[in-house]
Amino acid sequence: MRLVSLDGQLARVLALEIEPEEVQPQIVLADPLPPPVSTGPVSEEVLAYGRREEERLLGDGKDKERLRAYLPFERQRGLTGVVVGDSLAASAAAAGVPAPAMLEVLEALATSVDLDGTLRNGDKFYVRFEQSFTIDGAPLDVGRVLWIELRTAKGAVAIHRFRSRDKTERFWMTSGQAATPPSVRLPLDTVSISSGFGLRADPFDQPPPMYAGKPQGAGGPVRNRPALPPGLPTGGALDMPRVNVATPLGASLGLSAYGGAKPPAPILSPSARSAGRSLFMHEGVDLVAPNGTPVHAAADGVVVGAAPNGRYGNWVRIDHAGKLTTVYGHLAGFAPGLQPGMMVSKGDVVGFVGSTGRSTGAHLHFELLSEGKPVNPITHPELKRAQLRGPDLDKFRKQVAQSVAERDREAKAIVSDTD
Repeated sequence: MRLVSLDGQLARVLALEIEPEEVQPQIVLADPLPPPVSTGPVSEEVLAYGRREEERLLGDGKDKERLRAYLPFERQRGLTGVVVGDSLAASAAAAGVPAPAMLEVLEALATSVDLDGTLRNGDKFYVRFEQSFTIDGAPLDVGRVLWIELRTAKGAVAIHRFRSRDKTERFWMTSGQAATPPSVRLPLDTVSISSGFGLRADPFDQPPPMYAGKPQGAGGPVRNRPALPPGLPTGGALDMPRVNVATPLGASLGLSAYGGAKPPAPILSPSARSAGRSLFMHEGVDLVAPNGTPVHAAADGVVVGAAPNGRYGNWVRIDHAGKLTTVYGHLAGFAPGLQPGMMVSKGDVVGFVGSTGRSTGAHLHFELLSEGKPVNPITHPELKRAQLRGPDLDKFRKQVAQSVAERDREAKAIVSDTD
């Protein structure tokens, strides 16, 4: 087989034995050729593509102008207004406060003021808010309220936005108490505690309280019994008092009368002291209420149990954020459709007060567990409004004083301009 170059000169001669079936077509290896060069006009489409790629890689030289056009700045405004139509939201919007910026402040105010029942036409308010704009004046956000003061016939109330040392920013009352409600609430709208958290004597070892000369259960009176889901027991006695009474044994062990002061503790014999074996840990609190009173979810969470459960009777368990869990016992019935796996929101009805399970009368047994361990729900921080203290409180008071002084200066300037 002879190999030759393209110019016909002999390159190399080889003698090979090739079987006929192994013969392959001849392949000519050509020298590299230069790319074709167009001598005609370049289309506008190609030129535009080239310019776009050049700007993408090298920029268009207008970065400073573009940055200047979108450079944000914040503007604060203080507006005074008068409530019209008994609506603070509409009145603030009419005064010039962005409506979305009022949503957060209205929610915070509603925990201290009955905005629906308290506001009247002519009530005055002051709102200070800030908003971000481009250099050309285009708004970049909906704004946020820094503080608001509302003056009604019942007095003045104000809330201020403040960031504490833990980097949490929220609205605070001028007293330093948080305006926003606690993350966890008690499950009844009206709370009357008949038994607290901790060691106590077994209520089944205690004689029932007397009412009108007759023994009664431990629940509260039932005046207007609400309708319950069918097929579930209720229990409890009618016209029962809201106060349970500790027996001499219970009082000697440190238990107080549910409705008042501790009765005098008698001197017990050794045999009577041995009755202390009936003490047990009460891992929740008992909240007295009439049969059928709605029971609300203490916080947002997931229902992990809703069924009869031994001494708890009809029982609901809900897991919440922060490794918190709430338990509701002795229910007369469950909210329609409630089942494990369901998401519930704070305040949703999950059941109704009853006396199922090991119960002496209509009441709600309520437990709060933190990381699986029972804690006192009455004293737990998650059920209390936060309170500024120490350096945070001092800094907050200075901020409030500066804000009020600034508002007063603005008011004087407006008066001088009108004069």
